[in-house]
Amino acid sequence: MTRPFESLARRGLFLLDPESAHGLSIRALKSGLLPSCAAPADPRLVQTVAGLTFANPIGMAAGYDKNAEVPEALLKLGFGFTEIGTVTPRPQAGNDRPRLFRLVKDEAVINRLGFNNEGHGAALARLRGCSRDALVGVNIGANKDSADRIADYVAGIRTFYPVARYFTANISSPNTPGLRDLQARGSLAALLSAVLAAREEEAVKAGKRIPVFLKIAPDLTEEGMDDIAAEVLAHDLGGLIVSNTTLSREGLKDQRQAKEPGGLSGRPLFEKSTAVLARMRKRVGPDMPIIGVGGVGSAETAAEKIRAGADLVQLYSCMVYQGPGLPGRIVRGLSALCDRDGLASIREIRDSRIDYWAGRKV
Repeated sequence: MTRPFESLARRGLFLLDPESAHGLSIRALKSGLLPSCAAPADPRLVQTVAGLTFANPIGMAAGYDKNAEVPEALLKLGFGFTEIGTVTPRPQAGNDRPRLFRLVKDEAVINRLGFNNEGHGAALARLRGCSRDALVGVNIGANKDSADRIADYVAGIRTFYPVARYFTANISSPNTPGLRDLQARGSLAALLSAVLAAREEEAVKAGKRIPVFLKIAPDLTEEGMDDIAAEVLAHDLGGLIVSNTTLSREGLKDQRQAKEPGGLSGRPLFEKSTAVLARMRKRVGPDMPIIGVGGVGSAETAAEKIRAGADLVQLYSCMVYQGPGLPGRIVRGLSALCDRDGLASIREIRDSRIDYWAGRKV
């Protein structure tokens, strides 16, 4: 897909409100009319993480394909993997509209969607129709009015075990009141124990063990990061995803939209999320898989996440501004980086700038 075409499509979409534009993009992917943007396969980009083999390290983050409508279409854009959700046991409408805002000058997005989704049943029915080769993760959460949030996460493990390639327990959205409280050490220990116990029971039934990742916020204190690292290392977790959206508004150009409550994502999140990524890598050591998320919009920003300690990288908001050709361009750019630096694997650069990023004051 050519850049001029993407630029024209973006101008058309930006005439719509953000949520309507999102729906239109889902319909475009469903139509099958978008050409494949995938880059040529490159063995230097293949990564084995948490027992899974990824064709390349670039993934679509949760939040775009909430209801598992287009996972395979997303993979055709060049992603090595994609993550559906966040999905909750029961359907819920989410927060009142408007709840999604573009900050064009900042190449950022603010959302307060509130886990709007069609529930477990709808997503499960669609995922049953996916190819078993499609590397699709399932991001699970709790209903806003849940009487037992931990039970909602356990229900997610049990419901999607036959179809998920990996799970993400999302405890880091700022848009469900009290959800981030699950990052507190006592609550996190209870959540991980229950979720992983359910995983073990399902693994015995299914004869396969599916990894579970934990998605955390970037707005953590040093003590908070210490507590999360301690619990992650005490449990048999597949890995971490760092990070979700931020409540910070520091340095934004669009001060009008910045006043909207919700989580900020896109380019301004890059430095904060990358610093937290590096600090968590130092805390959990070299063996724990980490997926880096936040502000990735180029091969260089993806590579910098890897240099800061990420094994894999996810993006979403930057595609709003750069179009569906972005994952393919990033993958081609990583191949070019391997050519330039004589790398046998992109993994060779992992942790090479961990000290720099861990020391950043953001």
